[in-house]
Amino acid sequence: FCPSCLDQFEVKAKNGKSFGRSVADGAYDTKIERLKSKTNPNLLLLGYEKSAGRVRNVCIIPKHFFVPEIIQRRKPLAVTARRAGWVGSNILLSMVPDIGRIFVLRDGVPESRDEVLAKWRKTAFLQDTSAKARGWLIEVMKVVEAIGRPDFKLEDVYAYEKRLWSIYPGNNNIRPKIRQQLQVLRDKKYLEFVGKGHYRLNCGGN
Repeated sequence: FCPSCLDQFEVKAKNGKSFGRSVADGAYDTKIERLKSKTNPNLLLLGYEKSAGRVRNVCIIPKHFFVPEIIQRRKPLAVTARRAGWVGSNILLSMVPDIGRIFVLRDGVPESRDEVLAKWRKTAFLQDTSAKARGWLIEVMKVVEAIGRPDFKLEDVYAYEKRLWSIYPGNNNIRPKIRQQLQVLRDKKYLEFVGKGHYRLNCGGN
């Protein structure tokens, strides 16, 4: 708990360099319900090297990147288990975009305080959107990352239309939705509109 910003932080620690593609969490229904509340915590991933007695990596995933799509429902515990029928959850770290993984310490080397704060502020606008709206914005942000270059065209994003449709199969207007999300990201200064269907990732953020 931070007495300055009043935010909560949930810490997950592991002996080793990487957390992999997912991390185990608590009860599924409780987790999904908490995503809708103001008490949803930021996630603090702490990787340590037990043999050397030192912390190697500290990474924060801001709470506004937590949407139902990245919470995986695990199988209920067997009837022979002490908590038979209990359903846990996994946080799918692989579904969090790179911009949502803010390192404070990487391979034993501290990151610049100014850089950490700049990365945090760059996506802080997501806090003001609903979980459903955030889901779409985050998916389009992941597409922009997947394109792999700061300057891109609208057609480059359209190339991921099938991927977005597989995530939101009930939406039959994927291209208009893409344009809408790009406009929001432009208005929030995450992207710059260069003109004639050209966009640029705003490295300076807000």
